[in-house]
Amino acid sequence: MTHFMQSGAEPDTFVLPPPGPASESFRPVLLDPAHPAGAAALAALRDSAQLREVHDRIEEQAAELVRCLSPERHFGPGSLERAVAEVTGGRPDIHGRWAWYPWSGRLVHLLPEEQFRLVRTDRNRDKITREQQQGLLRRRVGVIGLSVGSSAALTCAMEGVGGAFRLADFDRLSLSNLNRLRAGVHELGLEKTVLCARRMYELDPYLDIEIHRGGVTEENIAAFFGDTDEDERGGSGLDLLIEECDTPWVKVAAREHARRHRVPVLMDTNDRGLLDIERYDTEPGRPLFHGRIGDTTAADVQGLDQEEAVRFLLRVVDAEQLSPAMTDALTRIGRTLSSWPQLASGVMLGAALVTDTARRILLGEALPSGRHRIDLDALLPARAPLPVQPVQPVPQGAGR
Repeated sequence: MTHFMQSGAEPDTFVLPPPGPASESFRPVLLDPAHPAGAAALAALRDSAQLREVHDRIEEQAAELVRCLSPERHFGPGSLERAVAEVTGGRPDIHGRWAWYPWSGRLVHLLPEEQFRLVRTDRNRDKITREQQQGLLRRRVGVIGLSVGSSAALTCAMEGVGGAFRLADFDRLSLSNLNRLRAGVHELGLEKTVLCARRMYELDPYLDIEIHRGGVTEENIAAFFGDTDEDERGGSGLDLLIEECDTPWVKVAAREHARRHRVPVLMDTNDRGLLDIERYDTEPGRPLFHGRIGDTTAADVQGLDQEEAVRFLLRVVDAEQLSPAMTDALTRIGRTLSSWPQLASGVMLGAALVTDTARRILLGEALPSGRHRIDLDALLPARAPLPVQPVQPVPQGAGR
């Protein structure tokens, strides 16, 4: 069995997985070339038919690190080489870590965690200061529902909003998901949790990602919120929850736990740019969904049939405020439409809204609870159709 590590930990032993598709793997193996076990593992990988690509740009990364640390300096070729040699101790071949991605067969040479993170987030400055970035990377974000939530999780990881994540979804990637999920046709049938974790680890192999393949259930919801098993960060509780699922029981139960643990909740509904902020961290007595469901509990909505579930969800999002297209679609689901319509543009907008709001909350900004709309149809309204200009024929011989 392969020994997987997080945050630069070294394996005592390393055994290659058996040949064949690595359908269950989602976490890279980090190997230290200066460590005997790491060097032995690298040698085994290089001799393995499972290795498809070696990517080693460590000196370029080190050069970028030098420039990030000293942006005021103008390096000539000789001075830059000397600075890179100083950063790498004159041994770029054993500097940093190698990340082995079993699902793609790629072996990638990277800077050590602190240097990697500094360079990867350097272009965030000073919209996010280095001190703020370090604080954000110590936070743990939970994401339930990995259709819309997948884009939110990826955008958070890209921006460095969270260094640890818990992902939950019971579903697998289907062909109709490809209108809004960042995936390829070769990944059809893959669990959405695995797909999302892979994308995030390919951005940053030093992340700490835990997946719940069966989604959130009565049996695991306490563990999802971190009621058990503390880790090296000093605690395993969530700092923020992004909730993007369609199951009434999960939506309510997640908020009940969030309120109990004083965890803020964000939800993007993917219609008319609807963003919900529920600050259970500062308002532990706040009613769920801004009071839209009254005293309804998770137990009350367990086992709803499809029609009842739709009615419940419409109460949550306020059916009267839906876009005309969504309102019309709701009357046709199960007759001329197979499910809710969702567009990639709306999903990406939602990911941006959620990530920006999550960052501001985790940095301590006093964003209040509430419901907000970033409705592009309202912000960029269509006007009367523009007149069509007739096409003028090009005279013969023009342009010669």
